[in-house]
Amino acid sequence: MDLEFLISLAGIILLLAFSGFFSGSETALTGASRARLHQMEQSGDKLAGIVNRLRDQKTKLISAILLGNNLVNILASAMATSMLITLFGDVGVAYATLIMTALILIFSEVLPKTYALRRPIQVARFVAPLLTPIVYVLAPFVMGVNMVVDVTLRLFGVKQADEDPDVLTDAAQDELRGAIDLHSEDAGIIQHEKYMLDTILDMDEVDLSEIMIHRKNVETIDANKPVGEIIDQVLQSPYTRLPMWRDDPENIVGVIHAKDLLRAVIPLHGDYSNLKIDDIASVPYFVPETTTLRNQLNSFLERHSHFALVVDEYGALMGLVTLEDILEEIVGEISDEHDIELAGVEILDDGEVVITKGTVTIRDLNRKCDWSLPDEEAATIAGLVINEAKIIPEEGQAFTFFGFQFDIMKKERNQVTELKITRLPQESIE
Repeated sequence: MDLEFLISLAGIILLLAFSGFFSGSETALTGASRARLHQMEQSGDKLAGIVNRLRDQKTKLISAILLGNNLVNILASAMATSMLITLFGDVGVAYATLIMTALILIFSEVLPKTYALRRPIQVARFVAPLLTPIVYVLAPFVMGVNMVVDVTLRLFGVKQADEDPDVLTDAAQDELRGAIDLHSEDAGIIQHEKYMLDTILDMDEVDLSEIMIHRKNVETIDANKPVGEIIDQVLQSPYTRLPMWRDDPENIVGVIHAKDLLRAVIPLHGDYSNLKIDDIASVPYFVPETTTLRNQLNSFLERHSHFALVVDEYGALMGLVTLEDILEEIVGEISDEHDIELAGVEILDDGEVVITKGTVTIRDLNRKCDWSLPDEEAATIAGLVINEAKIIPEEGQAFTFFGFQFDIMKKERNQVTELKITRLPQESIE
C-alpha cells in the first residue's frame, strides 16, 4: 500500500511538471519577440531557428500544446482522485478537487507562465527542441481536432484566415502602429522618428496630389523664347530640372536638366545660333495624381528617374513631384544652399501659429506642430479651411473646427494666403 501510494504520488508530481512545461512553452513561444529570434537565427543561433520553424506551424503547435496540457492535467486529477478515495472514501473526491486545483493553478499555470513571461527568449530556445518531436507525434490527433474546430467555426460563419489575405496585412500594420505609439509614450522613440515610421506605413494611402508642387508654383520654360533667355533662366533658377512648354503652358514638350544644358553650351563659347533646345530636353514623364507614394517611389527607382509631372484624369497638368518630395515626406524637410524657404509657419510665444502661405500642406503642419488635422479632403491648410467652411472666406472671418480656431488674415483673389490658428482649450470643445 505504501509503495503504491508513493508511485501514485510520484506520477502526479511528474504529470504536474509536464503540465508546467506545456504551459510555460505556450507562453514563451507566443510571447517571444519574432524580430529578435529572426535576428538571432541570422546570426547563426540554431536554437532560434528551431523556434522560428516551430512557430511557423502556429495552429499545430498550439493544438499540440493544449492537447498535451489537458491530457496530463486530466490524468493527474484522475490519479489524485483515485488515490484520495482509497485513503478517505467518497470525501476524497472533494479533497482531490481542492488539492489538484491549487497545485495545477500555482505550479502548472501561474509559476511557469510567469517565468516564461520574464524570460521568453531563453525559455523558447530551451523548449523548442523538446516540443518538436511532440508536435510530430501528436500531429494525427491535432489534425482531427483541427478538422472538428474548422467545421464548427464554419457553421457559425467564421472563415479561415487565409481566405481573407488582407486581414493579415491590416493586422500587422495595426500592430506596428500600436508598437510605435506605445514606445513613443515611453520615450523610446523621439517625435521625429515616430512621424517617419508613421509615414512609411501611410505610403500606400497617400496620393501624389497631397504632396506634389502645385502647377501654380511650378517654374516652367517657354520653348519659343530665344536660346539665350532660356539659358539665363536655367542658370538663375534654384531648380535642376525645369519643364518646357510650347504654345500652351499645358503642352509640356520636354524637361531641361541644367547639367545637360551646360554640357551643350560650354563647347559653343557663346555662339548659340545652332543650339536646339529640343535636342537637349528629355522626354517628360507623366503620372496620374492618384498614384500612391509607395508606387511612385518604386517607379522612380525602376526608371532611375527623379522627376515626374502629375496630371489629372483628363490629362491636365496638376503639378510635379520629385524623389526629394517623397523622401521629405518620410524624413522631413531636406534643405540645401539653393532651396527657397517655403515653410511659411511661425509659432508665436503664446502658442498661436501664423501661416504666411496658404499652400503649406497639412501633413507638414501636423509634423511641425505635433497636431492631427485631417488631410483626407484637402492637402493644404487653406484648402482645409475652404472645405470645412464650404465658402471662400473673407479677411477677418474666423472659423472653428477640429478643436482649433482659424482666423483669416489675408486673401488674394480667391486664395487664402495668410491665417492664424489657435488651439482651443479642451473644455471649450464640445
